Amino acid sequence: MPSLLVLGGTAWLGRETSAQAVARGWEVTCLARGVSGVVAPGADLVVADRDASSAYRDVAGRDWDAVVEVSWQPRHVREAAEALEGRALHWTYISSVAAYAPTRTVVDEHAPLREPVLPDAVVDGSQYDAAKVRCELETLRTQPDALLVRAGVIVGPGDPTERFAYWPRRAALAGDDPMLVPAPPAHPLQLIDVRDLVAWNLDAIEAGVTGAVNAVGEQREGLELIELVREVAGAHGPLVRPSADWLLARGVRPWKGPDSLPLWVPDDGGPARTGFHSAARFRETGGIRRPFIETVRDVLAEERALGVGRPGLAGLSRQRELALIAEYERA
Repeated sequence: MPSLLVLGGTAWLGRETSAQAVARGWEVTCLARGVSGVVAPGADLVVADRDASSAYRDVAGRDWDAVVEVSWQPRHVREAAEALEGRALHWTYISSVAAYAPTRTVVDEHAPLREPVLPDAVVDGSQYDAAKVRCELETLRTQPDALLVRAGVIVGPGDPTERFAYWPRRAALAGDDPMLVPAPPAHPLQLIDVRDLVAWNLDAIEAGVTGAVNAVGEQREGLELIELVREVAGAHGPLVRPSADWLLARGVRPWKGPDSLPLWVPDDGGPARTGFHSAARFRETGGIRRPFIETVRDVLAEERALGVGRPGLAGLSRQRELALIAEYERA
């Protein structure tokens, strides 16, 4: 029975990793504070604060077939890799395509990366991209044969950011009434279902895959995705499509968070941080992506169960959306 240590394991990606590994018959241990959720049934939890010097005391004294690291705090990543040096047959670091220098050309795993943050930086979300680069470097110092999973935008049931979930929820709520969407041009997206990402990662661990791999979905335009979401949700109302300048002037934010149009990145003609990454090595190493309509259906089912009219963590409230639509149509 393979032994897996997940550094994390109580939040979304880590918990999905644990759950799928348990389903394969692996012996799974999660090291976490235990405040982000509960571990998957069948996994063991080692409670630890990764800011403490003793964080890895209870896991560093044994050998592991595999370790999966999900943090983006450089110190946490470095200290874990050091504490477990020589103890893991395979090491995975979950990185991001955001580590690459922005581009408009489809790039593979040899493309230039961003400048990293300093080794001991304590980072927030504004430094996420550069922090991922530093975490890769810190991983490779003591785990030179690590698998660096440069993931695209991860979506699917349970996503705590609600970036993608906003769209099926909003389409279901709008129904035959208007729905606000950004007009082109916008940067394309490469969305990958968390379940497909994890299944490939576990296969890659078993196969001993090392080095960097772009784990990304098919390149799609935002309006194409919205139309698919509307089809699944049965929404037939009109689309209201203001320009980026109009939306930005009224405080509508791109990408994520409250009062945003999630996953929208206006195309100003410059390079992009997502949407232009080759999936060739992902496919060569066995990566399989389910039809995206399955992801949409599953996310919509979850949103309906939770209540499509509830306040969301990302996106516009329906009241705010309708006010913007009314203002735009008066112009």
